Amino acid sequence: MNKKIGNIFKGDKVIWMVFFFLCMISIVEVFSASSNLTYKSHNYIGPIVYHAGTIIFGVVVAVITLNIPCRFFKLMTPFLLLISAVTLIWVLAFGQSINGANRVIPIFGITFQPSEIAKGTIVLATAQILSAMQRENGADKKAFKWILWITIPTCFLIGLENLSTAALLFAVVILMMFIGLVPMRQLGKLVGILGLFAFLAISMVMLVGHDTTGQEVTKTEQTEQPKKKSKLEKMLHRADTWKGRILKFGKEDVSPQDYDLDKDAQVAHANIAIVSSNIIGKGPGQSVERDFLSQAFSDFIYAIVIEELGILGAFAVAFLYIVLLYRAARIASHCENNFPAFLVMGLALLLVVQAAFNMMVAVGLAPVTGQPLPLISKGGTSTIINCAYVGAILSISRSAKMKKEPVDVKNIG
Repeated sequence: MNKKIGNIFKGDKVIWMVFFFLCMISIVEVFSASSNLTYKSHNYIGPIVYHAGTIIFGVVVAVITLNIPCRFFKLMTPFLLLISAVTLIWVLAFGQSINGANRVIPIFGITFQPSEIAKGTIVLATAQILSAMQRENGADKKAFKWILWITIPTCFLIGLENLSTAALLFAVVILMMFIGLVPMRQLGKLVGILGLFAFLAISMVMLVGHDTTGQEVTKTEQTEQPKKKSKLEKMLHRADTWKGRILKFGKEDVSPQDYDLDKDAQVAHANIAIVSSNIIGKGPGQSVERDFLSQAFSDFIYAIVIEELGILGAFAVAFLYIVLLYRAARIASHCENNFPAFLVMGLALLLVVQAAFNMMVAVGLAPVTGQPLPLISKGGTSTIINCAYVGAILSISRSAKMKKEPVDVKNIG
Protein backbone atom coordinates (compact mmCIF):
# COMPACT_ATOMS: atom_id res chain seq x y z
CA MET A 1 0.00 0.00 0.00
CA ASN A 2 2.77 2.43 0.94
CA LYS A 3 4.56 1.54 -2.28
CA LYS A 4 1.46 2.38 -4.33
CA ILE A 5 1.09 5.76 -2.58
CA GLY A 6 4.80 6.42 -3.14
CA ASN A 7 4.35 5.75 -6.86
CA ILE A 8 1.65 8.43 -7.02
CA PHE A 9 3.39 11.09 -4.94
CA LYS A 10 6.75 10.95 -6.66
CA GLY A 11 9.35 13.67 -6.65
CA ASP A 12 10.78 15.88 -3.91
CA LYS A 13 9.05 14.98 -0.63
CA VAL A 14 9.67 18.39 0.97
CA ILE A 15 7.90 20.17 -1.91
CA TRP A 16 5.03 17.72 -1.56
CA MET A 17 4.77 18.63 2.14
CA VAL A 18 4.83 22.36 1.36
CA PHE A 19 2.17 21.83 -1.31
CA PHE A 20 0.01 19.81 1.10
CA PHE A 21 0.20 22.42 3.89
CA LEU A 22 -0.58 25.29 1.52
CA CYS A 23 -3.63 23.42 0.19
CA MET A 24 -4.88 22.65 3.73
CA ILE A 25 -4.42 26.28 4.81
CA SER A 26 -6.25 27.33 1.65
CA ILE A 27 -9.29 25.15 2.37
CA VAL A 28 -9.55 26.32 5.99
CA GLU A 29 -8.99 30.02 5.33
CA VAL A 30 -11.09 30.27 2.17
CA PHE A 31 -13.94 28.55 4.04
CA SER A 32 -13.63 31.18 6.75
CA ALA A 33 -13.17 34.15 4.39
CA SER A 34 -16.09 33.29 2.07
CA SER A 35 -18.83 34.65 4.33
CA ASN A 36 -19.89 37.21 1.71
CA LEU A 37 -20.20 34.49 -0.93
CA THR A 38 -22.28 32.27 1.35
CA TYR A 39 -24.54 35.23 2.21
CA LYS A 40 -25.09 36.14 -1.45
CA SER A 41 -25.66 32.55 -2.60
CA HIS A 42 -27.68 31.54 0.49
CA ASN A 43 -25.57 28.39 0.44
CA TYR A 44 -23.32 27.90 3.47
CA ILE A 45 -21.34 24.95 2.17
CA GLY A 46 -21.44 25.60 -1.61
CA PRO A 47 -18.44 27.97 -2.02
CA ILE A 48 -16.05 25.80 0.01
CA VAL A 49 -17.20 22.62 -1.74
CA TYR A 50 -16.42 24.31 -5.06
CA HIS A 51 -13.01 25.48 -3.81
CA ALA A 52 -12.15 22.09 -2.29
CA GLY A 53 -13.12 20.48 -5.59
CA THR A 54 -10.84 22.91 -7.43
CA ILE A 55 -7.96 22.05 -5.06
CA ILE A 56 -8.53 18.31 -5.55
CA PHE A 57 -8.62 18.75 -9.32
CA GLY A 58 -5.45 20.82 -9.05
CA VAL A 59 -3.72 18.00 -7.16
CA VAL A 60 -4.74 15.59 -9.92
CA VAL A 61 -3.26 18.01 -12.49
CA ALA A 62 -0.05 18.19 -10.42
CA VAL A 63 0.20 14.38 -10.33
CA ILE A 64 -0.36 14.15 -14.09
CA THR A 65 2.23 16.87 -14.73
CA LEU A 66 4.89 15.31 -12.51
CA ASN A 67 4.60 12.08 -14.52
CA ILE A 68 5.59 13.93 -17.70
CA PRO A 69 9.39 13.70 -18.14
CA CYS A 70 10.83 17.21 -18.07
CA ARG A 71 12.48 16.79 -21.49
CA PHE A 72 9.00 16.82 -23.05
CA PHE A 73 8.32 20.31 -21.72
CA LYS A 74 10.53 21.69 -24.49
CA LEU A 75 8.19 20.24 -27.11
CA MET A 76 5.26 22.11 -25.59
CA THR A 77 6.83 25.58 -25.92
CA PRO A 78 5.77 26.45 -29.53
CA PHE A 79 2.20 25.27 -28.94
CA LEU A 80 1.90 27.12 -25.63
CA LEU A 81 3.28 30.31 -27.17
CA LEU A 82 0.67 30.12 -29.93
CA ILE A 83 -2.15 29.37 -27.46
CA SER A 84 -1.03 32.22 -25.19
CA ALA A 85 -0.90 34.75 -28.05
CA VAL A 86 -4.33 33.79 -29.42
CA THR A 87 -6.08 33.71 -26.04
CA LEU A 88 -4.52 36.98 -24.82
CA ILE A 89 -5.73 38.77 -27.95
CA TRP A 90 -9.10 37.02 -27.71
CA VAL A 91 -9.66 38.09 -24.08
CA LEU A 92 -8.93 41.74 -24.94
CA ALA A 93 -11.52 41.72 -27.70
CA PHE A 94 -14.21 39.38 -26.42
CA GLY A 95 -13.29 38.57 -22.82
CA GLN A 96 -15.58 38.76 -19.83
CA SER A 97 -15.04 41.77 -17.58
CA ILE A 98 -14.12 41.25 -13.92
CA ASN A 99 -13.63 44.33 -11.71
CA GLY A 100 -13.56 46.59 -14.78
CA ALA A 101 -11.01 44.57 -16.78
CA ASN A 102 -11.33 41.92 -19.49
CA ARG A 103 -9.41 39.07 -17.89
CA VAL A 104 -11.32 35.83 -18.48
CA ILE A 105 -12.80 33.85 -21.36
CA PRO A 106 -16.02 31.94 -20.63
CA ILE A 107 -15.89 28.42 -22.05
CA PHE A 108 -18.86 26.07 -21.46
CA GLY A 109 -19.75 27.89 -18.24
CA ILE A 110 -16.16 27.88 -16.95
CA THR A 111 -14.03 31.03 -16.88
CA PHE A 112 -10.51 30.66 -18.24
CA GLN A 113 -7.76 33.22 -17.46
CA PRO A 114 -5.21 33.31 -20.34
CA SER A 115 -2.60 35.30 -18.39
CA GLU A 116 -2.04 32.33 -16.05
CA ILE A 117 -0.95 30.05 -18.91
CA ALA A 118 1.00 32.90 -20.54
CA LYS A 119 3.10 33.36 -17.38
CA GLY A 120 4.25 29.74 -17.32
CA THR A 121 4.80 29.79 -21.07
CA ILE A 122 7.15 32.78 -20.86
CA VAL A 123 9.11 31.10 -18.05
CA LEU A 124 9.33 27.92 -20.14
CA ALA A 125 10.50 29.82 -23.24
CA THR A 126 13.04 31.84 -21.24
CA ALA A 127 14.48 28.69 -19.67
CA GLN A 128 14.79 27.10 -23.12
CA ILE A 129 16.55 30.14 -24.63
CA LEU A 130 18.95 30.49 -21.70
CA SER A 131 19.86 26.80 -21.78
CA ALA A 132 20.29 26.68 -25.58
CA MET A 133 22.49 29.79 -25.65
CA GLN A 134 24.60 29.08 -22.56
CA ARG A 135 28.36 29.38 -23.06
CA GLU A 136 31.34 28.72 -20.80
CA ASN A 137 31.40 32.29 -19.47
CA GLY A 138 27.62 32.74 -19.30
CA ALA A 139 24.72 33.31 -21.69
CA ASP A 140 25.33 34.48 -25.23
CA LYS A 141 24.51 38.16 -25.80
CA LYS A 142 21.85 37.18 -28.34
CA ALA A 143 19.87 35.33 -25.65
CA PHE A 144 18.90 38.69 -24.15
CA LYS A 145 17.31 39.87 -27.41
CA TRP A 146 15.46 36.60 -28.03
CA ILE A 147 14.00 36.63 -24.52
CA LEU A 148 12.80 40.22 -24.87
CA TRP A 149 11.27 39.51 -28.31
CA ILE A 150 9.00 36.96 -26.62
CA THR A 151 8.48 38.63 -23.24
CA ILE A 152 7.69 42.24 -24.19
CA PRO A 153 4.69 41.54 -26.52
CA THR A 154 3.23 39.09 -24.01
CA CYS A 155 3.63 41.48 -21.07
CA PHE A 156 2.13 44.28 -23.18
CA LEU A 157 -0.99 42.22 -23.92
CA ILE A 158 -1.32 41.20 -20.27
CA GLY A 159 -0.56 44.72 -19.00
CA LEU A 160 -3.42 46.39 -20.87
CA GLU A 161 -5.88 44.75 -18.47
CA ASN A 162 -3.66 43.51 -15.63
CA LEU A 163 -0.60 45.71 -15.17
CA SER A 164 0.57 44.14 -11.90
CA THR A 165 0.65 40.63 -13.43
CA ALA A 166 2.71 41.90 -16.37
CA ALA A 167 5.13 43.70 -14.04
CA LEU A 168 5.62 40.64 -11.81
CA LEU A 169 6.15 38.40 -14.83
CA PHE A 170 8.79 40.78 -16.22
CA ALA A 171 10.49 40.83 -12.81
CA VAL A 172 10.67 37.02 -12.82
CA VAL A 173 12.18 37.02 -16.33
CA ILE A 174 14.84 39.53 -15.21
CA LEU A 175 15.67 37.31 -12.22
CA MET A 176 15.93 34.30 -14.54
CA MET A 177 18.30 36.19 -16.84
CA PHE A 178 20.40 37.13 -13.80
CA ILE A 179 20.54 33.47 -12.73
CA GLY A 180 21.27 32.49 -16.35
CA LEU A 181 24.34 34.76 -16.38
CA VAL A 182 23.08 37.18 -19.02
CA PRO A 183 25.74 39.96 -19.28
CA MET A 184 25.27 42.49 -16.49
CA ARG A 185 25.74 45.33 -18.94
CA GLN A 186 22.62 44.26 -20.82
CA LEU A 187 20.63 43.78 -17.62
CA GLY A 188 21.78 47.18 -16.33
CA LYS A 189 20.59 48.91 -19.50
CA LEU A 190 17.27 47.05 -19.28
CA VAL A 191 16.70 48.08 -15.66
CA GLY A 192 17.53 51.71 -16.56
CA ILE A 193 15.11 51.68 -19.50
CA LEU A 194 12.41 50.07 -17.33
CA GLY A 195 12.90 52.77 -14.70
CA LEU A 196 12.46 55.49 -17.33
CA PHE A 197 9.46 53.68 -18.81
CA ALA A 198 7.89 53.31 -15.35
CA PHE A 199 8.30 57.05 -14.77
CA LEU A 200 6.69 57.87 -18.14
CA ALA A 201 3.90 55.34 -17.57
CA ILE A 202 3.07 56.73 -14.13
CA SER A 203 3.11 60.25 -15.55
CA MET A 204 0.74 59.17 -18.34
CA VAL A 205 -1.59 57.50 -15.84
CA MET A 206 -1.64 60.59 -13.64
CA LEU A 207 -2.44 62.77 -16.68
CA VAL A 208 -5.06 60.54 -18.34
CA GLY A 209 -6.63 59.03 -15.22
CA HIS A 210 -9.27 60.72 -13.09
CA ASP A 211 -9.27 60.60 -9.32
CA THR A 212 -12.75 59.18 -8.64
CA THR A 213 -12.13 58.15 -5.04
CA GLY A 214 -14.73 59.59 -2.77
CA GLN A 215 -16.68 61.32 -5.54
CA GLU A 216 -20.46 61.10 -5.38
CA VAL A 217 -22.39 60.63 -8.59
CA THR A 218 -25.33 63.03 -8.84
CA LYS A 219 -28.56 62.30 -10.64
CA THR A 220 -27.66 64.88 -13.28
CA GLU A 221 -24.35 63.12 -13.96
CA GLN A 222 -26.16 59.78 -14.21
CA THR A 223 -28.49 61.06 -16.95
CA GLU A 224 -25.80 62.88 -18.92
CA GLN A 225 -24.55 61.29 -22.10
CA PRO A 226 -21.10 59.77 -21.60
CA LYS A 227 -18.36 61.78 -23.23
CA LYS A 228 -16.52 60.29 -26.16
CA LYS A 229 -13.13 59.00 -25.20
CA SER A 230 -9.99 59.38 -27.25
CA LYS A 231 -8.08 56.35 -28.52
CA LEU A 232 -5.50 56.86 -25.78
CA GLU A 233 -8.20 56.95 -23.10
CA LYS A 234 -9.78 53.78 -24.51
CA MET A 235 -6.42 51.99 -24.44
CA LEU A 236 -5.78 53.25 -20.90
CA HIS A 237 -9.32 52.71 -19.65
CA ARG A 238 -7.84 51.27 -16.43
CA ALA A 239 -5.96 54.53 -15.77
CA ASP A 240 -8.59 55.74 -13.26
CA THR A 241 -8.08 52.59 -11.17
CA TRP A 242 -4.29 52.79 -11.40
CA LYS A 243 -4.26 56.48 -10.47
CA GLY A 244 -6.52 55.87 -7.49
CA ARG A 245 -4.23 53.13 -6.18
CA ILE A 246 -1.11 55.29 -6.61
CA LEU A 247 -2.72 58.22 -4.80
CA LYS A 248 -3.95 56.03 -1.94
CA PHE A 249 -0.57 54.37 -1.45
CA GLY A 250 1.38 57.62 -1.67
CA LYS A 251 -0.70 59.71 0.71
CA GLU A 252 0.46 60.57 4.20
CA ASP A 253 -0.66 58.54 7.21
CA VAL A 254 -4.04 59.55 8.56
CA SER A 255 -4.99 59.43 12.23
CA PRO A 256 -7.54 56.68 13.09
CA GLN A 257 -10.34 59.15 13.91
CA ASP A 258 -9.94 60.90 10.54
CA TYR A 259 -9.72 57.70 8.46
CA ASP A 260 -12.47 57.29 5.85
CA LEU A 261 -13.60 53.67 5.87
CA ASP A 262 -15.70 54.20 2.73
CA LYS A 263 -12.88 55.52 0.53
CA ASP A 264 -10.16 53.11 1.72
CA ALA A 265 -12.26 50.16 2.83
CA GLN A 266 -9.94 47.35 1.71
CA VAL A 267 -6.78 48.80 3.26
CA ALA A 268 -8.64 49.90 6.40
CA HIS A 269 -10.27 46.56 7.13
CA ALA A 270 -7.05 44.69 6.29
CA ASN A 271 -5.25 46.83 8.87
CA ILE A 272 -8.02 46.24 11.41
CA ALA A 273 -7.80 42.48 10.78
CA ILE A 274 -4.04 42.49 11.39
CA VAL A 275 -4.16 44.69 14.50
CA SER A 276 -7.10 42.80 16.03
CA SER A 277 -5.21 39.49 15.81
CA ASN A 278 -3.55 40.37 19.13
CA ILE A 279 -0.41 38.52 18.01
CA ILE A 280 -1.78 35.04 18.84
CA GLY A 281 -4.78 35.24 16.50
CA LYS A 282 -8.49 34.68 17.07
CA GLY A 283 -8.44 31.09 15.88
CA PRO A 284 -9.51 29.42 12.59
CA GLY A 285 -12.97 30.53 11.49
CA GLN A 286 -13.17 33.37 14.03
CA SER A 287 -12.43 36.31 11.71
CA VAL A 288 -14.62 39.40 12.04
CA GLU A 289 -13.21 41.51 9.21
CA ARG A 290 -14.04 38.87 6.58
CA ASP A 291 -17.60 40.28 6.63
CA PHE A 292 -16.37 43.77 5.72
CA LEU A 293 -13.21 43.17 3.68
CA SER A 294 -13.78 42.99 -0.07
CA GLN A 295 -11.99 40.05 -1.73
CA ALA A 296 -11.14 38.60 1.70
CA PHE A 297 -10.99 35.13 0.13
CA SER A 298 -8.63 36.23 -2.65
CA ASP A 299 -6.49 39.39 -2.74
CA PHE A 300 -6.55 39.98 1.03
CA ILE A 301 -6.64 36.45 2.37
CA TYR A 302 -3.25 36.95 4.05
CA ALA A 303 -4.84 39.59 6.29
CA ILE A 304 -7.45 37.00 7.32
CA VAL A 305 -4.66 34.46 7.93
CA ILE A 306 -2.98 36.94 10.30
CA GLU A 307 -6.26 37.77 12.04
CA GLU A 308 -7.08 34.11 12.68
CA LEU A 309 -3.66 32.46 13.03
CA GLY A 310 -1.69 35.37 14.46
CA ILE A 311 1.89 36.37 13.79
CA LEU A 312 3.15 32.79 14.05
CA GLY A 313 0.63 31.68 11.43
CA ALA A 314 1.68 34.55 9.16
CA PHE A 315 5.35 33.59 9.50
CA ALA A 316 4.49 29.92 8.91
CA VAL A 317 2.79 30.73 5.60
CA ALA A 318 5.71 32.94 4.50
CA PHE A 319 8.16 30.23 5.60
CA LEU A 320 6.43 27.64 3.38
CA TYR A 321 7.11 29.79 0.30
CA ILE A 322 10.72 30.29 1.39
CA VAL A 323 11.12 26.51 1.73
CA LEU A 324 9.60 26.05 -1.74
CA LEU A 325 12.15 28.46 -3.24
CA TYR A 326 15.01 26.86 -1.28
CA ARG A 327 14.13 23.34 -2.40
CA ALA A 328 13.79 24.53 -6.01
CA ALA A 329 17.28 26.04 -5.77
CA ARG A 330 18.59 22.74 -4.37
CA ILE A 331 17.04 20.82 -7.26
CA ALA A 332 18.45 23.32 -9.77
CA SER A 333 21.95 23.05 -8.29
CA HIS A 334 21.89 19.26 -8.71
CA CYS A 335 20.58 19.27 -12.31
CA GLU A 336 23.21 18.17 -14.83
CA ASN A 337 21.55 20.06 -17.70
CA ASN A 338 20.74 23.77 -17.82
CA PHE A 339 17.15 23.63 -19.08
CA PRO A 340 15.54 21.88 -16.07
CA ALA A 341 17.64 24.00 -13.69
CA PHE A 342 16.43 27.28 -15.23
CA LEU A 343 12.86 26.03 -15.52
CA VAL A 344 12.56 24.89 -11.89
CA MET A 345 13.94 28.23 -10.67
CA GLY A 346 11.66 30.21 -12.98
CA LEU A 347 8.51 28.39 -11.85
CA ALA A 348 9.45 28.68 -8.18
CA LEU A 349 10.17 32.40 -8.58
CA LEU A 350 6.84 32.84 -10.37
CA LEU A 351 5.01 31.48 -7.32
CA VAL A 352 7.16 33.04 -4.61
CA VAL A 353 7.45 36.56 -6.11
CA GLN A 354 3.68 36.76 -6.49
CA ALA A 355 3.20 35.43 -2.95
CA ALA A 356 5.64 38.00 -1.56
CA PHE A 357 3.84 40.83 -3.36
CA ASN A 358 0.42 39.67 -2.15
CA MET A 359 1.66 39.58 1.44
CA MET A 360 3.24 43.03 1.07
CA VAL A 361 -0.10 44.43 -0.16
CA ALA A 362 -1.96 42.86 2.77
CA VAL A 363 0.35 44.45 5.35
CA GLY A 364 0.47 47.83 3.56
CA LEU A 365 3.99 47.68 2.10
CA ALA A 366 2.80 47.82 -1.54
CA PRO A 367 -0.16 49.41 -3.37
CA VAL A 368 -3.32 47.37 -3.86
CA THR A 369 -3.08 45.44 -7.13
CA GLY A 370 -5.36 42.42 -7.14
CA GLN A 371 -2.77 39.64 -7.04
CA PRO A 372 -4.03 36.46 -5.30
CA LEU A 373 -1.88 34.44 -2.90
CA PRO A 374 -0.72 31.40 -4.95
CA LEU A 375 -2.13 28.04 -3.81
CA ILE A 376 -4.06 29.68 -0.94
CA SER A 377 -6.45 32.27 -2.41
CA LYS A 378 -9.75 31.13 -3.88
CA GLY A 379 -9.47 30.79 -7.64
CA GLY A 380 -10.31 28.68 -10.65
CA THR A 381 -7.78 28.87 -13.45
CA SER A 382 -5.06 30.33 -11.23
CA THR A 383 -5.34 27.53 -8.65
CA ILE A 384 -5.22 24.76 -11.24
CA ILE A 385 -2.36 26.33 -13.21
CA ASN A 386 -0.35 26.93 -10.03
CA CYS A 387 -0.82 23.27 -9.16
CA ALA A 388 0.51 22.43 -12.63
CA TYR A 389 3.58 24.58 -11.92
CA VAL A 390 4.19 22.60 -8.72
CA GLY A 391 3.75 19.40 -10.73
CA ALA A 392 6.39 20.60 -13.22
CA ILE A 393 8.81 21.31 -10.35
CA LEU A 394 8.17 17.81 -8.99
CA SER A 395 8.68 16.35 -12.47
CA ILE A 396 12.10 17.99 -12.69
CA SER A 397 13.04 16.70 -9.25
CA ARG A 398 12.03 13.21 -10.36
CA SER A 399 13.06 12.92 -14.01
CA ALA A 400 15.86 15.43 -14.63
CA LYS A 401 19.35 13.99 -14.89
CA MET A 402 21.19 14.82 -11.69
CA LYS A 403 24.89 15.29 -11.05
CA LYS A 404 26.59 12.30 -9.51
CA GLU A 405 27.91 12.83 -6.03
CA PRO A 406 31.73 12.46 -5.81
CA VAL A 407 32.81 9.19 -4.26
CA ASP A 408 35.21 9.36 -1.29
CA VAL A 409 37.79 6.70 -2.25
CA LYS A 410 39.32 6.72 1.23
CA ASN A 411 36.08 5.49 2.85
CA ILE A 412 35.59 2.58 0.41
CA GLY A 413 36.28 -0.67 2.18
